[in-house]
Amino acid sequence: MADTIQSLTNSKEGVRYPLIDTHTHFDAPVFDADRAQQAQRAYQSGVEHLVLVGYLYRHFDRLYEVKRFFDKRKVASDQANSVDSDLANIDARSIPAAHIALGLHPFYIAQHSQDHLDSMADMLDQQRPLAIGEIGLDTFTPQMKEPEVFAKQQRFFCAQLDMAVAHQLPVMLHIRKAHAEALAILKEHDYDAKTLGGIAHSFSGGEQEAKAFVKLGFKLGVTGQVTNPNAKKLRRALQAAVAEYGIGCLVIETDCPDMTPISCQTSRDNASALGKNQAQSSDDVWEGDEGDDNHNRNVPANLPLVLASLSELLAVDEAKLAQQLWQNSINSLGQSWSYSVPDSGTILSIGSGTKKFTSNQ
Repeated sequence: MADTIQSLTNSKEGVRYPLIDTHTHFDAPVFDADRAQQAQRAYQSGVEHLVLVGYLYRHFDRLYEVKRFFDKRKVASDQANSVDSDLANIDARSIPAAHIALGLHPFYIAQHSQDHLDSMADMLDQQRPLAIGEIGLDTFTPQMKEPEVFAKQQRFFCAQLDMAVAHQLPVMLHIRKAHAEALAILKEHDYDAKTLGGIAHSFSGGEQEAKAFVKLGFKLGVTGQVTNPNAKKLRRALQAAVAEYGIGCLVIETDCPDMTPISCQTSRDNASALGKNQAQSSDDVWEGDEGDDNHNRNVPANLPLVLASLSELLAVDEAKLAQQLWQNSINSLGQSWSYSVPDSGTILSIGSGTKKFTSNQ
């Protein structure tokens, strides 16, 4: 395919490659009004599996509620107040499969309690999720660097790593401005990413840190940030990791509604769309999003833009990269989902555009 990232970005069109969105917050209230339609768009864009990732205990039930609607493709008549009643009208074959990761996010450490840890452990005994996450360390704000706060983050991180080992589940790491500390914990802990898998979600470290996480067995999660040519530190880190370990060390994700690809952003203030990644407090920033203008909201259908940008950055054929990313994703998540090689004439819809490609293009 001769399309470059620029032409793909401009036209919103390309070949439909099967993809796995390894990290989403598609359960967030910001999607309540059009989740079913966005699920359809995601599938049309190539997303065949997506992971609903937990961050606060009080929202774990919401994760399972959204997953049930994906699984059933319908809404029971006695659930009039639940999300996505319009999923009842969506063809079961036209939306991705949804999976759950349970975790207590370090950014919201002030809102977590020992009871939440205990209840999460009980949930793991009753219903096995796909993974544990997102978990880790975060010193993005001065408050989080305070010894007592950071010590609590470390304790919760280790406790959730213990759960992952006990249940033999992969973890999804959230590490921000604490890579050295996280690596020190991971090197000493019994959790073995080479055996269990795991993803360093939305990786934001430097070249040496990237290689250190891959050396431990983690895949690096690549978001829409890679579409920004000014994200030079990230782009160099990914190139360095691939130079040493090959393209088998990467997975892609939207982290929606955050991390919107640069071509999908507008000139207006996008603070609400960026959500927790730009938040300056530990408030649950998504709770008030229902009435906000979502023009910069990231959606799963944008995942092909991450693929295309990564393909250009690494100078790797897009078809080859897509298939390798699928394999990387199932390896990191301990799954065996089969990859269907796109046929000539595959239809893709990225955003609102559609196009049919034939084998000679």
